[in-house]
Amino acid sequence: MTLILLPPSEGKTGRSRGRAVDFGSLSFPELNPIREQVLETLAKVSASEDAYGVLGVGASLQAEVDRNTRWRTEPAVPVSELYSGVLYDALGYSTLPAGTKRRAANRLLVVSAAWGALRPGDRVPPYRLSMGTTLPGHGPLAGVWRGPLSTALGHDGVIVDCRSSTYVAAWRPADATKWVSVNVVRERDGVRTVVSHMAKHTRGLVARHLLESGKDPGTPKALHKLVSERWNAELEPAASGWTLTVVERD
Repeated sequence: MTLILLPPSEGKTGRSRGRAVDFGSLSFPELNPIREQVLETLAKVSASEDAYGVLGVGASLQAEVDRNTRWRTEPAVPVSELYSGVLYDALGYSTLPAGTKRRAANRLLVVSAAWGALRPGDRVPPYRLSMGTTLPGHGPLAGVWRGPLSTALGHDGVIVDCRSSTYVAAWRPADATKWVSVNVVRERDGVRTVVSHMAKHTRGLVARHLLESGKDPGTPKALHKLVSERWNAELEPAASGWTLTVVERD
């Protein structure tokens, strides 16, 4: 089975009413102890005078920082609806056919600074926290999650990694032979450049294409063939795993 790793987005959609998070219903329950520790510290930091500095945000995001303090009571939102932004707009989860949504339920995985790992059906409250944050008493969050995620996320199929480097630092598969990072470049007059906005959009489209295909490529080369049905794509071995580069030409 193919596993598609997604980063979270800074933009999140909340609700004005509804039930709070139920830890017993979340995927990867073995992560619950560290989830609670991180969230309790996040709430304390968000209520402190140092909140903006620790979280790396400005005062304009005060409402989001304040919401961190209410994570136990804030209405929980399905992960499939929680995240917004360029990648998630391109993925268009709400417009996927019912059968494709069923495939997505156990093939999409969001790596989160607050929750570790989440599947589309998990319900959690909106939060403001980046994997690049260093939380007092915990240290850099990528290091906090590395061990627990390594235990929880064993997978022997192809892993399609659409995450940024900040989130890759939190978990790398022990067996990199089927780990494929998705890179996106723009080519103009033979010169290639990386454009982050376009890269997020294309990664979202790639994730959707893989889900809608109904296929589970068993090797990186089979994945390359599937993605090449729609894009100019190149597969190359990397220092660890593989890199699939999608080339957008002007």
